[in-house]
Amino acid sequence: MALSRIPLKLYLKSLKPILFLVAFTSILNIFYGTGEPLWQWGVLRITANGLITCVFVAVRIVALILASSVLTFTTSPTQLTDAIERLLKPLSKVHVPIHEFAMMMTIALRFVPTLLEETDKIMAAQKARGADMESGGLTQRIRALVPVLIPLFVSAFRRAYDLATAMESRCYHGGDGRTKMKTLRFGRNDWMVILVSLVILAGFVALNLVLPAVGRI
Repeated sequence: MALSRIPLKLYLKSLKPILFLVAFTSILNIFYGTGEPLWQWGVLRITANGLITCVFVAVRIVALILASSVLTFTTSPTQLTDAIERLLKPLSKVHVPIHEFAMMMTIALRFVPTLLEETDKIMAAQKARGADMESGGLTQRIRALVPVLIPLFVSAFRRAYDLATAMESRCYHGGDGRTKMKTLRFGRNDWMVILVSLVILAGFVALNLVLPAVGRI
């Protein structure tokens, strides 16, 4: 994160949508852990293993989201496509269309923030028309999302059609005969990321040996 030179507030903003998921999984792991209870009230109990599991699950979810944010903030679609293509290059020996597969994955990843932004716009428009999406029971909230999902699907298909038209107008026909403007090469930052990742992995392995409960997470 420090090497990316991206403001910290952007990373914190990316964590906001998953705070409910982190809290929900943490509560489940706290009250349904195994071992001797530290506190118990009826069927609810808190154990040492439950607390350890809670912390590690929360850290893993946050680390996954932060890693995804670093990738999307610092990597262009072209670089991402080239990286996935190089990763899957051995499959080309068995005639797997790796370039098309890499392009498909890249487009899917880049469409996620676009769809989230479109969802916010549609929800804001529905609320401006008097739609209530935050009150009522679970069934009522699900029904309130129907006016959001239909225009969202229409917008997604329209964007996909526009993208396909743009690619065809640029004579895109897959990876055959394509050249790269910039060839990816390992640099100092790449080696530093690998080193830090190995250190973190070694730390988790050590904790797994010291705290056996972590291995069951």
